Amino acid sequence: MIGLLLLGVLLLAVGGCACVVWAERGGPRWARRVATVTLAVGELVRRSEKRRRRSVTRRTSGRD
Repeated sequence: MIGLLLLGVLLLAVGGCACVVWAERGGPRWARRVATVTLAVGELVRRSEKRRRRSVTRRTSGRD
C-alpha cells in the first residue's frame, strides 16, 4: 500500500517536471498552470526544509 502511495507521488513529481519543461517551451495553458503549481510546491518544500534545519541547529548548538 505504501509502495503505491510512493509511486503515485513519484508520478506526480515527474509529471510536474515535464509540465515545467513543456511550459518553458510554450505549452498549453493547463501545462503552464501545472508548472506554476509544481514550482510553488517545490519552493514551499525548500523553505520548510531550511526552517527545519535551522531549528535543529538551534536545539543542538546549545548542548556541549
